[in-house]
Formats: sequence, structure tokens, C-alpha cells
Amino acid sequence: MRTLTPLEARVLAVLVEKQHTVPDAYPLSVNALTSGCNQKTARSPVMNVTDADVLTTVDDLKRLSLVFEGSSSRVPRFEHNMNRVLGIPSQAAALLTTLMLRGPQTAAELRLNAARLHGFADISSVEAFLDELAANEPPRVVKLPRTPGERESRWAHLLCGEVSVSASEASAAGAVDDSVSYTEFEILKADHKRLGEELVRLRTMVEHMAAELGITLDKTDGQS
Repeated sequence: MRTLTPLEARVLAVLVEKQHTVPDAYPLSVNALTSGCNQKTARSPVMNVTDADVLTTVDDLKRLSLVFEGSSSRVPRFEHNMNRVLGIPSQAAALLTTLMLRGPQTAAELRLNAARLHGFADISSVEAFLDELAANEPPRVVKLPRTPGERESRWAHLLCGEVSVSASEASAAGAVDDSVSYTEFEILKADHKRLGEELVRLRTMVEHMAAELGITLDKTDGQS
């Protein structure tokens, strides 16, 4: 199989991703594919393509047997055939898809970011599938040299050809920002949930104490 263009890789990866995350909408229409390609989150790089761009790319992928058109809808809808064409299991496809969507990542980042496509038990299982992909002929992924300041090596896909070190370093900077931002968001969500549960417990305690003292609470008491 020839190397893919960045847009071909994006279209293919979006099809795999949406098959798992929005199964009710899969196979995807051209409009849904375009929206998936142009997402501002979980994408590196961010793209801005048109329906015409995507349709032309789909035709090119169909010639590679990586995409085919479903026949059960009046609106053209498309499915991927990546696992069969590349001869890889679903776990490897999940990792390859995540690399195509988000750029180079460490095994730990891949385990987190690929969770909606496949739940890996631990980082070692992610690394095992990455090693298999790297050992393929031709190899589908490569372990990048560790850059200054990095504690772990990142992995990149090779479906679009060899990865330049400068490009991977630029991606690393963005990946660090995304990772930190995601972690902060998860911490805030956990804190919000904990505070909400604590508020419920405190209100229940106050209502119980008021009932024992014969005090009637106004409905707005305790609300901010």
C-alpha cells in the first residue's frame, strides 16, 4: 500500500473513531466525515477541509480498499476496512487511529486517549501492540528518539511516510499542553463531584438537626 496523505489518514481515522464513539451514526455521511476531520479537540493538527475535499479523499481511499460505501441508505455513507487491509487486530487499530488523530504520543498517553476505542489493561499491553506494529513489514509505527526534557519516548505512525524529528518535536510541545489541560480538567471534574456530594451530606445533616430542634427551614436555606 502506498503512503497516505495527511487528509487520507484523517478521514480513515475518523471513520474508525466514530464507529466506536457514535455507532448509531455509523457508517458516516460526507458531512459527518467533514465535521469529524475539522474537530478542534482531540486533533493534531487541526484541519479545515470541505465536503468536496473529503469526497475526493474518500474516492482515493476506496481505490486502496481502505474505505467502501454502504448500500443501505439513500444518502451515501462510508465505512472503513482498515483492520483487514492492514492485517491488524482491533487493539492495534485503536492505537494507530489515535496516533493518526492526535500525532506522536507516549504509551501512557495512548492508553488514555485510545480508551474509547479499546480499554487497555495497562501500559505494558499498549507497548506490546506498539512493538508488534513496529515489527510489521512494512512497519506501521516507530518509536521516536527521546527529546530533551522528555521522560518517556513517544510513538508515531508511519502511514504517511517517515516522521521528521523537527515535526515530532513541534508535536511534542502541543502534546504536553493538551495533556496538562486534560489532566487539570479531570481534576476539576473530580473536585466538583466531591464538593457536590459533600454539600448534599451537609444539607441532610442540617435538615436532620433542624427537625430534632423543631426548626422549620426555609426552602432557600443553604442555597447560594
